[in-house]
Amino acid sequence: MKKLILIILSFVCTTETIAQNKVLYFQTSWGFEGTPEAFIKKAKASGYDGIEIWSPTDKKEQIQISKLLKEQNMKVIYLCGSDPKLSFEKSLVAYKKYLKNTFELNPIAINSHTGSDFYSFSQNMAFIEEATKLSKQYKIPVYHETHRGRFSYSLPKTIEYIEKNKDLVLTLDISHWMVVHESLLLKRTDLLEKIIERSNHIHARVGFEEGPQVNDPSAPEWKSVVKRHTDIWSSVVKKITSNNKTPTITTEFGPPNYMPTLPITQEPLSDQWKSNLYIMKILKKKIK
Repeated sequence: MKKLILIILSFVCTTETIAQNKVLYFQTSWGFEGTPEAFIKKAKASGYDGIEIWSPTDKKEQIQISKLLKEQNMKVIYLCGSDPKLSFEKSLVAYKKYLKNTFELNPIAINSHTGSDFYSFSQNMAFIEEATKLSKQYKIPVYHETHRGRFSYSLPKTIEYIEKNKDLVLTLDISHWMVVHESLLLKRTDLLEKIIERSNHIHARVGFEEGPQVNDPSAPEWKSVVKRHTDIWSSVVKKITSNNKTPTITTEFGPPNYMPTLPITQEPLSDQWKSNLYIMKILKKKIK
């Protein structure tokens, strides 16, 4: 009965959100060194609609985060993933368990780091199919992030998966592919259109041809690279809204060593939180 009530509440919240048809912005907890309470309050004060964090398995932490989210009226997208260091069999078993734990926490969506670039096509497909089955059971979407080291490490490889699985939905983090393919993918419009059609969530980090994160997105030398990313993100948002759904974007500039640093001192070259706020600000201006 409890699970049924949670599912009904999730459906009601989703329907209300779609009716509003606004972009929802989420802040990553990646790199934040304070308490969960401090993080959630700071994200709220910074203008975010919710947070994206790794799904907790500790019961006390689950209760604490749920309470804080309710107090601050914040939404949550939970991260969940498989362990590519394990054998395929062990990793799949652990992934199923982690997914079920995450679904029980009733997020608005789950962002999944799925499979491994060292698993076979059929092995990676097993992770995707398990996520799809549980997603339908719990009525909570699972988005598989485009990510180095995962099944979705490259643009053409990801196309192979979406062509074989009509239910596969993505979190588009285009920054990974910029460095994987050592290009801004300006001449890959036909392939990107296929990816955009399957993308329902965005990780907004700006990469470039030689790395997954520029040192400071507000620096003038990155203007054209930032525009390339925002143009792609805008296309995803347009696709989502055209389907009468609510776009969700997580600003995801990370800490060192994603954040470039000075030699020896390892001082970061810019402020991670400010970089994420900058991205949210330009997106809010660009996407009305």
